[in-house]
Amino acid sequence: MRVLVMGGSQFNGYALVHELVRGGHEVAVLNRGRTEVDFPRSVRRLVADRTDHDQVRAVLADEAFDVVQDMSAYHPADVELMVELFEGRIGHYIFASSTVIYAPSDILPITEDHPTDRGPHQNEYGLHKLLCEDVLIDAWRRRGFPATIVPFSMVFGPRNILADREQRMILRLLRGRPVLVPGDGTTLGQVGHVDDQARALRMMMLQPQTFGKRYNLTGGSYYSDEGYVDTFAQVLGVEPDKVFIPAPVMDDLWDGAVVLEPGRATPVKIDIRSSGAARDDAQAARRKFMLAQLVQRLGPNLHRWNRSVVFSIDKLRADIGWAPEYTLAAMVDHVYRWMVAEGLDRSLDLDFSFEDQILAYVRDVDREARAPQ
Repeated sequence: MRVLVMGGSQFNGYALVHELVRGGHEVAVLNRGRTEVDFPRSVRRLVADRTDHDQVRAVLADEAFDVVQDMSAYHPADVELMVELFEGRIGHYIFASSTVIYAPSDILPITEDHPTDRGPHQNEYGLHKLLCEDVLIDAWRRRGFPATIVPFSMVFGPRNILADREQRMILRLLRGRPVLVPGDGTTLGQVGHVDDQARALRMMMLQPQTFGKRYNLTGGSYYSDEGYVDTFAQVLGVEPDKVFIPAPVMDDLWDGAVVLEPGRATPVKIDIRSSGAARDDAQAARRKFMLAQLVQRLGPNLHRWNRSVVFSIDKLRADIGWAPEYTLAAMVDHVYRWMVAEGLDRSLDLDFSFEDQILAYVRDVDREARAPQ
């Protein structure tokens, strides 16, 4: 099968390219060509900036593919161009979306027909993915354009460009740092492995039962925040120094009632009712995303720190027979071995000052609570 991968040089796209080559497919990638990548020798590289539509048209004008795997579309115009170029010329177009499109829910797991969130709390990334989906759904319904939408959820694995997720947790534990666990550690989450997800995308190709549909793509099991930490620790062979952040303290941190700033030794508690700090949307978003780094958390702009967020993958199992192979422990082991091979267990430099401030504040609160009245 002739397959074009839009993107392909980083993480998800890179894993997909290797999965397709292993499956015997003829693969080309289209990207800006700025990243040096050890692609298999059979992979053709097409160079274009997808935001330059005339350039993309020129590069793809004489190309023929059976399937387009679009790992890099972000703006609706990106997808509109793909429909324009490939309508009637390909058998299948697969679009990588994101599970941040879904509205928060206490009914779990979240399935593909769950309401999406286009409200004021949705960020630009999630809204743009939804607008891309709108283009494809309309093209399918009106003209039968063979598109499939695949929302990814917190992909885990070697080469992850988001080092603040699994790589940060590995460094905490290897360096004997305290691990901050929100609340009582029972909130549930879910991750999927990059190679499992690449395999699903390969298996989906030219499967007409998937046209015009959306499929959640993530791992097959859930974990609690504490279970996440314990799994990492067991794989690394260390004893974790877990520090639980009391729920009231976590609420204050989340809502901005406790101010944490770079360079500040001691956090400051403020009255958010009379302060503008909690109403600063950019500041609030940054704070929540930093708190979501404590234990890997999806979409903190939508999901409060103690809301469990898990997704069903039953539809994908039923329609193409795919099932994830990696357990959470196997995912951790894979990333850790890659980090050691790359020397990242020693060389990766991440800023832990934000966590140090939280730790100091939690210990101050604990001392005050224990002090004689």
